[in-house]
Amino acid sequence: MRRVVVTGLGAITPVGNNVKDTWDNMCAGVCGIDTIKKFNTEDLPVHIAGEVKDFDPLLYLEKKELRKTDVYCQYALGAAAQAMEDSKVAGTVDEKRFGVYVGAGIGGLYTFVENTVNFYKGGTRKVSPHFIPKMIGNIAAGRIAIEYKAKGPSLAPVSACATGANAVGEAFHAIKDGYADVIIAGGAEAVIHPLTISGFANCKALSTTDDPKKASIPFDVDRNGFVMGEGAGMLVLEELEHAKARGAKIYAEFAGYGNTCDAYHVTAPDPEADGLANAIKIAFEEGNVSDSDSIYINAHGTSTHMNDVTETMAIKKALGDRAKEISVSSTKSMTGHMLGATGAVEAMVAVLSVYDGKIPPTIGTKNVDPECDLDYTLGDKAVEKTVDVAASTNLGFGGHDTCLVFKAYKDE
Repeated sequence: MRRVVVTGLGAITPVGNNVKDTWDNMCAGVCGIDTIKKFNTEDLPVHIAGEVKDFDPLLYLEKKELRKTDVYCQYALGAAAQAMEDSKVAGTVDEKRFGVYVGAGIGGLYTFVENTVNFYKGGTRKVSPHFIPKMIGNIAAGRIAIEYKAKGPSLAPVSACATGANAVGEAFHAIKDGYADVIIAGGAEAVIHPLTISGFANCKALSTTDDPKKASIPFDVDRNGFVMGEGAGMLVLEELEHAKARGAKIYAEFAGYGNTCDAYHVTAPDPEADGLANAIKIAFEEGNVSDSDSIYINAHGTSTHMNDVTETMAIKKALGDRAKEISVSSTKSMTGHMLGATGAVEAMVAVLSVYDGKIPPTIGTKNVDPECDLDYTLGDKAVEKTVDVAASTNLGFGGHDTCLVFKAYKDE
């Protein structure tokens, strides 16, 4: 059986523009949520978000390419460049065995809005010739593949807030099943915009709290909605023997992936939590997780009432009595909800928790909801703990449920 390992990581997030800064700040309990700086929010019902800060796209793209590249794709290219540099895999893999699985929940929203306004103000001639290839949700995957001559399997999954996790999970199975030896996998998003804020706010999904440190408080009895975030996360996944042959650094072994659907409601999770519970069971069974393993779960933990209660129920349904012994936290308390990028960034968090033996905190949460009765890691700094198995769970509008399982690498 082909084994899959993680050999490279990249991240652009509200708490850091690279993996080291992101991870260090998460472990230090740094909150990346703040008042929105991109535009005036005076007439909007929500004034805070987890924005990426001080990002320099010229580190990753030539200046002439910027006008052809939506911000979400800039983030994706940046995180992919970091992951490739970290992995040192370039030049060691057959280009026909090298893939890219990168998705976005929404894609080039800024490009879409700009060109829509231009069209209605000035007609056809005011629409950019770059509009379509700049806006579409698969273009990050395409641009990354072009950059690294990856001619193997390529996908751009779209499953709302589960997008990044599905991209990483499907890439894992593609390598495990023999279709590729190396895949860059992840997700990206950049849709903090008055239009999306209005849409999410009008469906009562966003927190209306103005204090950035009290807005995204997963599992807290006073939570009142999620906080929008943005960024990108990328992982280089590699077949184990390929990685060993070139002496690659191995962060963790990718052991299991569960992908299910609630088939219940467009936006609300199934109150019985059967879909997510099944995804967790599938991933843990594929990963051959032992009863003796020390486990950490990076929860989807959006800070909405329905998600946090449902996710807690799913973990208990899937893992039974041992659920209460498992460490759980939500890094969305620091980044906000990065939508299509969140599953990939949180997969990275799970990988690093195994690699570094640290569980990042759920900051801001003070009064845990009685319906959320697991062992949540609270406070403002990471807890040092041996982590044999780390899982990441994600849910998306439409009922998409995912679970990714990573294990401490052992050469056996």
